[in-house]
Amino acid sequence: MIEVPENYAEIVRARRRARGWTQAELGQRLGLTNVTISRWERGKVEPLPMYWEKFLEATEAEPKTVREVRRATTVEAVDFMGDGLAVRALVEAERLAFGHLANPAFATEVSRIDPLPHQRIAVYEHMLKQPRLRFLLADDAGAGKTIMTGLYIREMLARRLLRRILVVPPAGLVGNWQNEMRELFGLEFAIVTGAELAAKTANPFSPGPAGDRVICSVDTLRGDRAFSRLAEAEVAPYDLVVFDEAHKLSARQDADLTVRRSARYELAEALAGAPNRKPEWRLGWSARHLLLLTATPHMGKDYPFFALWKLLDPQTFSTMGAFQAMPREVRERFFLRRTKEEMVTFAGQPLYPKRITDTFAYDLTPGPVSEQALYDQTTEYLRHIYNRAKLLNRAAARLVLGVFQRRMASSTYALLRSLERRRERLEGVLADVMAGRIDPARLMRQAERLRDEDDPFEAHTADEEAGGEGKEENERAEEEILDSFVAATIADLEIEKEYVAKLLALARQVQALGHESKFEKLKEIIEDPRFRDEKLLVFTEHRDTLVYLRSRLDGLGFTGQVASIHGGMNYLERGQQVAFFKRPIEDGGARIMVCTDAAGEGINLQFCRVMINYDVPWNPARLEQRMGRIHRYGQRAPEVFILNLVAGKTREGRVVKVLLDKLEAIRKELKSEKVFDVIGRIFEGKSLTDYMRRSLEGEDLEQLTLDLGGQLTKEQVAALAERERRIYGDGGDVAVRLPALRERMAAEVYSQLLPGYVRQFVQDAGPLLHVRLTAVGETRFRLAPTRPRALDPLLPLLEAKGRDHLEITFSRPARGENGAVWVHPGEPVFEQMRFLVERDAATHARRGAVVVDPSSSSSYLLHLARVTVVRRADPSLPALARDEVLEQLLVAVRQHEDGTLAARPIEEFLLLEPKPGGLPLDAQRLAVSAQGRIEEAKAFLVETVVRDFAQRHRDRLNADLESRIEFLRQGFFYEQKELVEARAVWSQRRREGHSTAEREVERIRELQRAWASRAQDAEQTVLREPALIGVGPVEFLAHVLARPATNDEESLRFDAEVERVAMELVMAHERALGARVHDVHSPELALQAGLNTPWPGFDVLSQRPDGSRRCIEIKGRARLGNVHISTNEWAAAANRRAEYWLYVVFDCATPAPRLVAVQDPFARLVEKAAGFELNADDILAAGERVVI
Repeated sequence: MIEVPENYAEIVRARRRARGWTQAELGQRLGLTNVTISRWERGKVEPLPMYWEKFLEATEAEPKTVREVRRATTVEAVDFMGDGLAVRALVEAERLAFGHLANPAFATEVSRIDPLPHQRIAVYEHMLKQPRLRFLLADDAGAGKTIMTGLYIREMLARRLLRRILVVPPAGLVGNWQNEMRELFGLEFAIVTGAELAAKTANPFSPGPAGDRVICSVDTLRGDRAFSRLAEAEVAPYDLVVFDEAHKLSARQDADLTVRRSARYELAEALAGAPNRKPEWRLGWSARHLLLLTATPHMGKDYPFFALWKLLDPQTFSTMGAFQAMPREVRERFFLRRTKEEMVTFAGQPLYPKRITDTFAYDLTPGPVSEQALYDQTTEYLRHIYNRAKLLNRAAARLVLGVFQRRMASSTYALLRSLERRRERLEGVLADVMAGRIDPARLMRQAERLRDEDDPFEAHTADEEAGGEGKEENERAEEEILDSFVAATIADLEIEKEYVAKLLALARQVQALGHESKFEKLKEIIEDPRFRDEKLLVFTEHRDTLVYLRSRLDGLGFTGQVASIHGGMNYLERGQQVAFFKRPIEDGGARIMVCTDAAGEGINLQFCRVMINYDVPWNPARLEQRMGRIHRYGQRAPEVFILNLVAGKTREGRVVKVLLDKLEAIRKELKSEKVFDVIGRIFEGKSLTDYMRRSLEGEDLEQLTLDLGGQLTKEQVAALAERERRIYGDGGDVAVRLPALRERMAAEVYSQLLPGYVRQFVQDAGPLLHVRLTAVGETRFRLAPTRPRALDPLLPLLEAKGRDHLEITFSRPARGENGAVWVHPGEPVFEQMRFLVERDAATHARRGAVVVDPSSSSSYLLHLARVTVVRRADPSLPALARDEVLEQLLVAVRQHEDGTLAARPIEEFLLLEPKPGGLPLDAQRLAVSAQGRIEEAKAFLVETVVRDFAQRHRDRLNADLESRIEFLRQGFFYEQKELVEARAVWSQRRREGHSTAEREVERIRELQRAWASRAQDAEQTVLREPALIGVGPVEFLAHVLARPATNDEESLRFDAEVERVAMELVMAHERALGARVHDVHSPELALQAGLNTPWPGFDVLSQRPDGSRRCIEIKGRARLGNVHISTNEWAAAANRRAEYWLYVVFDCATPAPRLVAVQDPFARLVEKAAGFELNADDILAAGERVVI
């Protein structure tokens, strides 16, 4: 444990000033307030070791301006004079910190989620089983891939196998990732933005509290500024890198075998450790673990799909040929995909609710000043500019047309605002041309630069909306399109200006009427009795329409009840609006959320079940994304509504209605909602915008709608599903695995640590830390100091949480409930208390303490050690150049006087009672020889226990060593083959005089020259790794000398014959009632019964015929007497509550024993008792007499 020097105040002040930081800036880097830093510098509060370590990391680059004054330390002799209560608190602190050793699914205990079957299977049966995670998780949209990632991170942190984590999502998802990690898993991640990087502050990726857990958008990180910071020497490797929406890491291969990589893909290659041919993309390190997340890994083209696999193992999946040659069963180790249809609840029911879709058509108002007139005259204007524009640049014409058509279909107000901006642009350009400030030829060049891919609604999906800076990305793109496209002559500019002026005047007149048919249809839905009490999610494509809708809804009486999200908001502002919408209406929450597609991805609104498409998007992928906001993991309603508003008699409305009607028809024909989940893939490379343009050009509308209908058929949906089954394989064995999964979960409940064991630890630690735990409710408590300033070490946390008192709970709060601090391993309050206990109890633990084991007939030593399995470095092989920790464990070793040594469950410490006093002779002999025996125990750990763990890791690598070598060689063979083919192609081009052929041939030659060396290194790495695995540090944390019971009181309490009589009587009673009875009072019997823990804290598990179960702790007394419970039984009773029963058999030594049963003894007896002694009269009063 790191030590805080005596002159900490001087060091903090000097290092802060050397950095040029204010107290607030230093506090921000450490997650503290400036008040806490001020207290440090004035010597008022000593930093906790955990915060001192963070401080040193944050300032380590600075020269030490002040010499550290170390505290005098001594090595304590093992004399067993330590405080037994302090030793027990330290042991329990360590045991809880290694919670996964008790409960293999520990992350499910300390997270605010109840994972679904497919999520548990992914994390615990696939991801955690891989020593080096290289994985493509490709479940359908809405399956909770963020949840699965958070569970994996939590488990790996508990195992001490992760420290530095980098999450790389699209820009629109950074806030969602931060919120999910914080709210569901209690994990703080820093968001690195382009603005922060531009400010040239400290490197945000450097090791330390801020840089160890980072979220940075893929487009920010691929930029020169961010990547250069990532490549700086001070940046330590990230242990885990997560790419969300990984299908956006695009790469393709041309016919000449040239691979075209996007900058996003080259970033991923750098982090994955793939050989990179460009120096600017090289890092000095690569991530050990790589997780790729996507719902659409295959978008119809094989090479981009393969390119994702290459990131996972660049040498084995070296080329498309190597990938295709890999057997499917081998590939499955890297990949998992389950569709929505395959995901079920633990009861085996479909996970996702039914989708009910409906289209609400409306007619435009007629007349000379009307919506229809505005539509007709705008159409005439669009045809005019389109026919003129396509002569210059057809792509530019299509873009301009798309902008106006979308806005015309959205709302009168959106069209009006576009016309205003267009008029301003035309007037400005006209003035510049007439004044000679702009050359007409320049205007033509601007238009020529526009391309089809510049359409913001077609080129991007909602998750790529970066947000912030006051504007949406589509607004900026539309402005650029309209600014770049203007006529090149004064005459044409004047003609268009006149068109726009007339249209603008008409639009203002129509707007002034105060009636919009589309809004009236929305009003009907809002007032529909089916939806009157529902929260409504309303989507539009344009922020101008959003502004209009908010204003109209206010006019309907919804002032203060409308939330909104648009792309001009940053992630914090979006989060505030989501919270407003999520809050119940009766508590002042919003009833309606109006949003643009900035909320179409990354914002989860499954508490709402009605979605209204005020504008139906023309990009089908965006429609799919919108539905995913409410049709996803966590939606509890049996059905969700997708309602679409369409002007059915307009050209655009007819096209959209054909699409929506066809979707519904296919759903009914297939009796499946699969069509809604694949629409984006079916229309990949196709665009509804094209149909809109063609309708405006005068093509027959009937034929156009027939063509569109032909693009979407039930046969296509079925064929797509079959194609994906062939590509991905059958991942849908969730239902098949349910019985085994339910069985494992039933066993897990007996090894859970929360709330009982954590609460017990805090209570035990109280006297050591001079604090007292006081109940303020059934599950809420307050920490109160028992001496002045005892709570000072917790002040940083109090200030960070904005509380002036600390109210805590040990039970998981409901999702979204933030009243009391939920204390659990990995949470800051718990971790601070653990540090304090280890600091204050370490001396006692190293000296050892005397305890009583009432079940033993002789004395023995029990040691607690932290052991490590490592893979040593081999500097000659780049992939093995650094040491790697493979596993850390806590191990207990029992040591008898005769020299017998045995590894024991660490839970045995819970069964021992601190009890100083006289020692029997065998205990005295053990105490005298303890120091030498400890060395023997260490040798036993190294030679037997830890070497066994290390051998398991070696065996796991050796098990498939031959096949891995075979596939590695295959990968290099295919790489060599592709290099030969590419060299032949480019050599031919060189002969034909191709300008870049010579350079390309030389590049291929260099790769061929390096090929043999890389292949040899790769093979040597695989062969060498098992031999490098061995024993790491072995550290003893605590020692106890356990003696048997020595006086009449203890002997009476634990009389073996009395306990036997009580056990037999109770088990016979339960069997007589038809129960299946399992004796679990010993470690062997508990594990044999499948309880997952050797010491469950009760003696008998009784499963009654009605399906109920009783966890029965049995106590026998020869006569009438008090009952003692162990710390383990105390915590188990707190965990199991109503399932836990205390059966006390009084008068066991008489012919007429009496059985008293107490349900939930924790509430009725234990919690009220002073210590661990239960009064016999209280037991008789709380329990029921059972006839036996």
